Amino acid sequence: MAAVEVARTEGVGEGHRGEKLAKFVAAAPGRDYPPEIIAAAKGALVDFVGVTIGSFDEPAAKATRAVAEAWGVPGKAQIFGAGTTNAAMAALVNGTMAHCQDYDDTHIGGSGHIGAPVWSAALAVAGERGLDEKAALSGFITGFEVMAHLGTGGIRGVGRNLQQCGFHPTGVHGVVGAAAASAAMQGLDEEQSANALGAAATSASGFVASFGSDSKPYHAGRAAWNGILAADLAANGFTAAKGLFEREKGMLAALIQDNRAEIPNIDFDDGWELLNNGYKPFACCRATHASIAAAHKLTAQVKGRKVKRVTSKVHYNAPFSAGKTNPQSPLECKFSVAFCIAAALEGYSMVGTDFTEHMLRDPAVQAILPNVELLPQREQPQFEAYLDVWLEDGTHLQSETKLFLGHPQNPMSPEQVHAKFMSLVEPRLGAEKAERLLATLYRFDEPGALAETMALVRA
Repeated sequence: MAAVEVARTEGVGEGHRGEKLAKFVAAAPGRDYPPEIIAAAKGALVDFVGVTIGSFDEPAAKATRAVAEAWGVPGKAQIFGAGTTNAAMAALVNGTMAHCQDYDDTHIGGSGHIGAPVWSAALAVAGERGLDEKAALSGFITGFEVMAHLGTGGIRGVGRNLQQCGFHPTGVHGVVGAAAASAAMQGLDEEQSANALGAAATSASGFVASFGSDSKPYHAGRAAWNGILAADLAANGFTAAKGLFEREKGMLAALIQDNRAEIPNIDFDDGWELLNNGYKPFACCRATHASIAAAHKLTAQVKGRKVKRVTSKVHYNAPFSAGKTNPQSPLECKFSVAFCIAAALEGYSMVGTDFTEHMLRDPAVQAILPNVELLPQREQPQFEAYLDVWLEDGTHLQSETKLFLGHPQNPMSPEQVHAKFMSLVEPRLGAEKAERLLATLYRFDEPGALAETMALVRA
């Protein structure tokens, strides 16, 4: 694949990227947010809380929770479904839980899953320091914008190319987003914020090769943990390198060594990236969603008939993030476009409860799987897919997705958001308590909502 050269000249008003980030974080305590941004932050919180509670029994959730209980670190930050601990440990557990099912939010610009590391950090810091709803919302919005601006850029942007180089954007930039949230909530000045972001950046990592294992959700939890740690260190006089976010000799030069990414300018006046967040109707890698939606349109015509061949034109990054051809566990199935197409053609809804051994071993799905071929398209957006299905009797079926559900320009309806939340939370909390929690989250900007939320998610 030919490399796309990084833009080496600074754009108008680009200045030093690190300075812009630190100034934005330090200015957070006095910043006012428009109503639509507060509403968007609350929407992100609804999704975060839902997927976190819904993942209580996932293996990675159990493991991190067991470690937190064994370590017994005292603190005031709430672990969902358990006790309290310090902020970093609570964020580690909650952030990992939030990403366990790969059902959480996805920034459409390629920055990764922002809610898991940043909301887990913001809620944990608020709990530990006795801060209110306003501080938590401001911390989340600040962390979100920092993480999104670092990882965005569309088809040739930073996040997509990090994945092609083997790095998970959530692990790389999530730690910086979490540090930004924590620094903002602590009221760190510009110099301290720069040190917090630098300390976070030097601990950034997470490998695509971990997809399909418990390490992927751990990327989000560990990012939250390290982000809080970085901010705490900076608050206590720790100094960090200041050049890690620049175009030359920084973290991106180290991670994307062939210079293929187009690195956009950082401009916090160009609109809120929070409005570009997306939410998932399917509990699997976002790279599978467009193909799933196209396959669902053909389910009725395919069901019960023998499939000879399937091709799907997909975004060129799909094979890197969800290219498993022979998944061996329900978790690995979430990172296989081919498997998800086969399952969707057989009528599976692809929600969280579908990803079981039953679906993995379904003979009808397994019969289709070897016949699915992905055709990566360099210029095709991630939200599109074009499906061709040839049946054994000679029938040729076609389907397409022009804009998958959950994209900011094709959002899930309030009814769909409600159904997703209840499907995740009701089995754990019961219907009445789940509805009360949802109502509380939608009024999270009102006094007392944070305390009520923590009481409802407590064990």
